[in-house]
Amino acid sequence: MAADSISFARGAPSLDIVDIEGLKAAAVAAFDSDPAGITAYGTSVGYPPLRQWLADRHGVSTENVLVTNGSMQAGAFLFDWVVTPGTPVVVERPTYDRTLDGLRRRAAEITTIDLDADGIVVDALEEKLKAGLRPKLIHVIPNFHNPAGCTLPLDRREKLVALAREYGFWLFEDDPYRDVRFEGEPLPTMLEIDLAQGGGSVIHAGSFTKTVCPGVRVGWLVGPTEVISGVAGLATGTYIAPSMVSEGIVDQFIKSGAFERSVATVSAALGERAALLGELLRSELPGCEFSPPKGGYFLWLRLPGADGAALAAAAAERGVQIVAGTDFMDGGEEWIRLAYSAAGLEEIREGVSRLADAARSLGFIEG
Repeated sequence: MAADSISFARGAPSLDIVDIEGLKAAAVAAFDSDPAGITAYGTSVGYPPLRQWLADRHGVSTENVLVTNGSMQAGAFLFDWVVTPGTPVVVERPTYDRTLDGLRRRAAEITTIDLDADGIVVDALEEKLKAGLRPKLIHVIPNFHNPAGCTLPLDRREKLVALAREYGFWLFEDDPYRDVRFEGEPLPTMLEIDLAQGGGSVIHAGSFTKTVCPGVRVGWLVGPTEVISGVAGLATGTYIAPSMVSEGIVDQFIKSGAFERSVATVSAALGERAALLGELLRSELPGCEFSPPKGGYFLWLRLPGADGAALAAAAAERGVQIVAGTDFMDGGEEWIRLAYSAAGLEEIREGVSRLADAARSLGFIEG
């Protein structure tokens, strides 16, 4: 039996796919192995062993890594370091709603570049650059995009890095979903592409929120030394240091081998859920349009002629939470974002049935 309330709104894993026992064991190991380290304030750059693991994983020095309370905070610190009122910034259309909120609150001058089924249309960006656009920062979600679900092909990644190097902007690679893959092989990060050419243009953010659990609140930022040292100064003045306890637990979770197992568990479960959601949407919402995601947490759906905000309200009356497309872009009235991570298979079946009923009640589909 489905729960009374079904959420397609938040990109968080359901409890059944979180490795509770592995986290409990990692917590004990962290306190046993380094009680002084994880109970101390620490420094703004993060827990040293985890910082070293991240540096090794990305092929950089530890001075190029900052560990934070989630990747969203990493991005907020970066925006604080880069953006002042009037700073020109480019984002994708659509993009993560918190990114838009953060840049608007800092009074950035925002230019949007449309996505297609493969991600940001780099040729359109290049045209604007040739016409005189000079952004200081470009924000891109390359893998299993939030909200659009798409993944940027290798040629576009390479061209974005080349444009960053040619025009002198920071390319912010916001990449928390990369490990949650259902199909295909991972592509090189833009950070890797940039480092192969000497580095200096790409700033990369990631998170354990989507692969371990949201509650650990551990993310990271990798970039040029000048960026990391500048952002670390902001972090020091904000909280002295991130949570050493959380970072110590994640470090032990990795050392135990639980991280790889968790990635596999989350990816398999979400792949099954995404496939079922796609199958049900095709049968229950005739005329809807979407590209099946190959990883990540989200499906981006267009229902021609619909009003996403009205549909969200009608769905909420039926106990289903969705997010209207207008949260992610201007002109997103016909779009909604569906997160399939928090609902089990039976909840997805019931949730789509209720969503279709809401759409019929508004005349968005026949029936």
